[in-house]
Amino acid sequence: MLLTLAAFVAVLGILIFVHESGHFVAAKLVGIQVLRFSLGFGRPILGWRRGETEYWISWIPFGGYVKMAGFEDEGLAGELEGGKSAQPVDPVRAFDRKPLWARVVVVVAGVTMNAAFALAVYTGLAYTGTLEPNNIATTQVDSVIATDLPPAARALASLRRGDRITTVNGDSVRTWGELQLKLANAHTPVKLRVAGRPDSLVLHIADADTTARFATALALSPYLGPVISTVASGSAGAKAGLRPGDRILKVNGDTVVSWQDFARVARRNPARQITVEVQRGTDRLALAVVPERREDQDPVTKQPRVIGFVGVGAAYPTLPRPGVVGAIRLGWRETTGRAELIVDFLVKLVTGRASVRELGGPILIGQISGQAARVGLATLVGFMAFLSINLAILNLLPIPILDGGQLVFLLAEAVRRRPLPLELRLRLTQIGFVVLVGIMILATSNDILRWLGHVFRR
Repeated sequence: MLLTLAAFVAVLGILIFVHESGHFVAAKLVGIQVLRFSLGFGRPILGWRRGETEYWISWIPFGGYVKMAGFEDEGLAGELEGGKSAQPVDPVRAFDRKPLWARVVVVVAGVTMNAAFALAVYTGLAYTGTLEPNNIATTQVDSVIATDLPPAARALASLRRGDRITTVNGDSVRTWGELQLKLANAHTPVKLRVAGRPDSLVLHIADADTTARFATALALSPYLGPVISTVASGSAGAKAGLRPGDRILKVNGDTVVSWQDFARVARRNPARQITVEVQRGTDRLALAVVPERREDQDPVTKQPRVIGFVGVGAAYPTLPRPGVVGAIRLGWRETTGRAELIVDFLVKLVTGRASVRELGGPILIGQISGQAARVGLATLVGFMAFLSINLAILNLLPIPILDGGQLVFLLAEAVRRRPLPLELRLRLTQIGFVVLVGIMILATSNDILRWLGHVFRR
């Protein structure tokens, strides 16, 4: 719980700081007086002044702001931002006294910083080989659980062990993670090319049927050789004497050809002894393993289940280090690819092809932050990069209290050749605030239903 809370605070704090720093630096560069820089809304928990600017950490953590001259007393927004600053305002350096281009630069600087942050993180992860820390550099299929396939994806049942999927809707796939992502998000009809086959496999899963799409992706398992790469200290595997480098030959007398052959038997035998025959160098050993009993959640139905856990990891192929230029290319591809996914979801939401129940809020962010932190630093910063892209795109929505709404005001000013009346801007900002609060309530209620859904279903 403490780790989840700490990860949530760190993720949210860093991303808010990145976004607001963009506005802050841009405002300073074009000569706008910055009265206050705040992480959070409302009254301050901690505050100090340096030069003409107040720096606050405020008690409502869901956002932040840069209060500039010209915006110091704009109604509801002004109250949300902790009220007026005590610093005298220089009217010459007010936001609305600057050229239109300068104001546009200041407004878009926040989302630009969010995008630049994501690009930098993804590039760094690619360079260090941790962009896909748990991904597998293969698209070779081990098996298909045909009973888990939705009717629209029955064509996948024809896949056999060793088949290699090369493209999804014409896009090449290099890793198992890419394959799963494209299966979950590619537009219908989904066409898969398989090496050595003349015809494509065609799936007709509806774009809005996310449950069926994830079930399809999870029904496939990647081919991995039955070689142990890691053994967790104190695990069932360690107690039984399994070691890294062991090749699994048989489980309960049945020949093992791939890692999944072993994993299936282990999962189905919680707290029951299984016999694992391994090759270790020139020796052939038979070891008695009792998989630990663990509670898990079915990835499709979300129902609780009990599985056996041995605590050993498979050896899997990894992508080579890309170098600086390659890392930048991969970072850019990851950033734009994630942005396309988010925009595609928003389009589906607006057109009714996706449910508003799929929206997530602060509770979900906190849960994922905690899970990512437990996996490792690379996973946590990768999640931060993805969330940063989310914030950039959502901030560009034409809701008046967001950056996108401010851009609409400036566009209207460019067309009219004079600013919109202050009274109209205040009224639209109030409406935007209500809309934003409504979205937040909806997203949070979705989080609560996901979190406590099993309680309501009883």
